[in-house]
Amino acid sequence: MLLLSLGYFTLTRAGLGIWSWLAADPSLLDVLHLLLVGWVYDLSFYAYAAILPVLYLLFIPDRWWRSRFNSILTQGAVLISLFGLGFIAIAEFLFWEEFSVRFNFISVDYLVYSREVTDNINESYPLPLMLGSLFIVTVLVYLRLRPALLRILATREPLRKRATRGAVWLALPLAAYGLVNQDLYQFSTNNYQNELAANGPYQFIAAFKNNELDYNLFYVSLPPDQASGLLKQEVAETNSTFTSKDLFQIRRYIDNPGEEKHLNIMLVMVESLSASYLGVFGDMHGRTPNLDRIAGESLFFTRMYATGTRTTRGLEAVTLSIPPTPGRSIVKRTGHESNMWSLGNVLKEKNYDVRFLYGGRGYFDNMNAFFSGNGYQVIDQSSVADKDLVFTNAWGMSDEDLYTQAIHAADQASAGKQAFFFHLMTTSNHRPYTYPEGRIEDPSGSGRSAAVRYTDWAIGDFLERAKQKPWFEDTLFVIVADHCAHSAGKTDLPVNKYHIPLIIHAPTQITPQRVEKLASQIDLAPTLLGMLNLDYTSTFFGKNIFTMPENEERALIGNYQKLGLYQSGRLSILTPKKGMVLQENPESDAPETIVLKTANDQANKNIAYYQGASYIYSHQLNSWGVASP
Repeated sequence: MLLLSLGYFTLTRAGLGIWSWLAADPSLLDVLHLLLVGWVYDLSFYAYAAILPVLYLLFIPDRWWRSRFNSILTQGAVLISLFGLGFIAIAEFLFWEEFSVRFNFISVDYLVYSREVTDNINESYPLPLMLGSLFIVTVLVYLRLRPALLRILATREPLRKRATRGAVWLALPLAAYGLVNQDLYQFSTNNYQNELAANGPYQFIAAFKNNELDYNLFYVSLPPDQASGLLKQEVAETNSTFTSKDLFQIRRYIDNPGEEKHLNIMLVMVESLSASYLGVFGDMHGRTPNLDRIAGESLFFTRMYATGTRTTRGLEAVTLSIPPTPGRSIVKRTGHESNMWSLGNVLKEKNYDVRFLYGGRGYFDNMNAFFSGNGYQVIDQSSVADKDLVFTNAWGMSDEDLYTQAIHAADQASAGKQAFFFHLMTTSNHRPYTYPEGRIEDPSGSGRSAAVRYTDWAIGDFLERAKQKPWFEDTLFVIVADHCAHSAGKTDLPVNKYHIPLIIHAPTQITPQRVEKLASQIDLAPTLLGMLNLDYTSTFFGKNIFTMPENEERALIGNYQKLGLYQSGRLSILTPKKGMVLQENPESDAPETIVLKTANDQANKNIAYYQGASYIYSHQLNSWGVASP
């Protein structure tokens, strides 16, 4: 099986190499190099894949080994493995045709959008013919192997001999873990050669850990000086002064006029609260009477957009004020998610009590590591005794329980005469949509619509309880969604499916106002700091919404692969394979889509944002540190 696996992998590599020979342009030495590196990856993958079979062979009793059941099991495993190797080869060729690379995070992402992907493959390729042909080839190879396999199944081998061989086999994955990494195949300046050296299945598994896409490899780029200059123009404000002229260094000092106000901030990020659920946005179901009333008594932002389609994207955007870089959210990139320029760190430097309160368990989506590593004290379900909780479900405590914990924490900070910034993340508006009985007319578990009603009730109840507290009058209550409930649409980035509410409620501090400016979640942190007249050093990509000129209004939105800039009624989209698309009237059901061969002004701005975000994150230019004007 080892030799067969190496054969399949080598034939795949050779086929892809012939397919891309002109682009790869390898010398004889290059061919030998990529084959050698490729075999290292092939062996590494096989070493990992063989762990369970080796353990089975090591510990199976001799009598069981020669049983009919084991014969059927072993032959079936061989047959399935052969089919799997062929399936991987076909999948690699299809993936290479699309992206000219081996498996990576895009292939992992396809698991998330499995229905769309399988429908697309079924419509694009003769799938029955391909799989049928693969099955016939698999059976023919198996029949050739079967006589030798039956001889093996009839053999005896003492445990001592098996233990010696098993120890050697089990040492191989340990060696692969210690010696082989993603850097090994990056040996050439020609990316085709690098990709040919890689192993598809190994890359696929590694993509779960290395869950980001290399921007410069997959997306259109500008010359670094040009992209850096454009980005600095985009993030500059009249009250900002850059502290460095270095490439992509957007660190700047923000001088907000007026006396600093150390008001409390209670930022409530609500799970899946689409703008379309609110009556103030035209919903006719009456699901949000409290939010509709509060919006009229507050700063109500009517054109706020989420940067992504997952909770971690919302947390990332509000906390770090950074565009949605391709791949998974920074929150989930373990080992590289800490010590960044966060809203929490900025306010902590201003002597705020900074906490992240999550209704569930903070290990989920790496939230504990992300927030504790960026200036926050974390409070989650595991921090609260069961007797102090009214209701829990699979996701965690109910919203009202979360708000109770926030009130307790605010009481503690107020007793110590310390301003606080609490970032709350709710969970009740999420399947299974359960909550305490008796709060609303709809019984618990009645579905999303009922969960929205409970979410609204809990927010209203929270504010009524907070009004009884001495810290209420000095607190900004910020209500914003993490993302919309449904993000799929007819287009890659359906703008309407990113539209979320933002309400800033502080009856004694602000005058109610509808804010019609276009913005996204990355603008929330600078806006809050601006409202408090706080001077600070920033590496944020966002800007103060109130002082943003009309011609600079924009929203940055994206998914794992598509990166968008929404501005002036048009949506610029960057796609893998270095593609560029422009949509006119993107909020309509059928926007006009134009494929760009060369970048226009909006596309150049789009490139500057995302190329700059990738560079700044990878080069740690937004690392937290003490800074001065």
